[in-house]
Amino acid sequence: MTYTIAAFYKFFSFPDFESHRARLADTLDAAGVKGTVLIAAEGVNGTIAGPAEGIETALATLRALPGAETLEAKFSQSDEMPFLRLKVRLKKEIVTMGIPGTDPNALVGTYLDPDAWNELISDPDTVLIDTRNDYEYAIGTFEGAIDPRTKTFREFPDWFRDFRSKLESEGRTPKIAMFCTGGIRCEKATSFVKAEGIDDVYHLNGGILKYLETVPEEKSLWRGECFVFDERVSVKHDLTPGSYDMCHACKRPITEEDKQAAAYVPGVSCPHCVDEMTDEQRARFAERQKQIDLARKRGQQHMGPEAEARRSEDTGKTEEEARTENA
Repeated sequence: MTYTIAAFYKFFSFPDFESHRARLADTLDAAGVKGTVLIAAEGVNGTIAGPAEGIETALATLRALPGAETLEAKFSQSDEMPFLRLKVRLKKEIVTMGIPGTDPNALVGTYLDPDAWNELISDPDTVLIDTRNDYEYAIGTFEGAIDPRTKTFREFPDWFRDFRSKLESEGRTPKIAMFCTGGIRCEKATSFVKAEGIDDVYHLNGGILKYLETVPEEKSLWRGECFVFDERVSVKHDLTPGSYDMCHACKRPITEEDKQAAAYVPGVSCPHCVDEMTDEQRARFAERQKQIDLARKRGQQHMGPEAEARRSEDTGKTEEEARTENA
C-alpha cells in the first residue's frame, strides 16, 4: 500500500483551540490517519500519513477551522506507514521559540516564493540564515547560508541578538533572508526579527521542501540533502529518500561510515552522541532495542513506554512531535 504523507502548518488566531481537539482526533482517526497534529492559540502544525482519501478528509477538516481556510500542505509518498499512532496535542506554541508575544499573525517578514528566492539570496547585500538545527545544516543547506549552530529553535533568539550586534559593529544593514524545512520556523523567526526592529526581512514560502518541489535541479542553489523528521531521514532534490540513516538514540542523521564506527550501537549510540549519554541512558536504550528486536522476530510492532515518553536529545520533543518540524 502507498501512503500519502502531508506536512502542514498555518498561523492564525485560534483562541478556542482546546474545544476542537476531540473532534479533530475523532475525524482523523476514523479516516485512517496517523501522525501528530499540534494545536495552539497561534494556529496548527502537523505531519500526518494515511491513504490518499484519508488525507483529503483530514485536510478538509483542518481547513474548516475558522481562520485556517487557506492552509496548504506539502505531500510525499511512502510504501510504509511512517507513524505508529495519531496524536492531536494542545500546545502553548505550534513551534517552540519561547519568546512571549512573538506573533506571525500580527507581524511577519516578506514571503518569497521559490522562483524569486534565487535572486534574493544571490544578492551580495543579503545575509542568508538557516534557522534549522546544526545537524540539519550539516547534511544540506543553501549555498552561502550561515549556520547559527543551534541545537533547538529556542536558541535562535539569543544567537540572532548576538549576530545583530556583530552586524551593527561592522556598520552593516543587510537584507535578512531566512529558511527552514517547511516554512514554520523561518516564518516565526521573521516575526521575532521584525519585532527586534529590523524591517528588511524575508523568508522562503513553503520552505526547502517547496523549493525542491518547484525549482529544477539545474537551477537550484540547494546543496546536499534535506533532513526530514520521519523514517526517510533525508530527501534528495527530487524528494526521493536520501542516503542517511538515523541514530535512534539521539535522532541525528548518520552515514554508512558512522555505522561502521565502534561508537555505533543500533538504538543505543552513534559517534555523534556516544559521549553525551549516561550509563543509565545506554542501559535504557539497550533494553528498548532488545524489546524492539524481539517484537520484530514475532512479527509485531514495538510500542513500549519509551516510544511514547522519551524526549529526543536534539529537539526536546517526543519522537513523533519532532516530526512536525517538517511543516
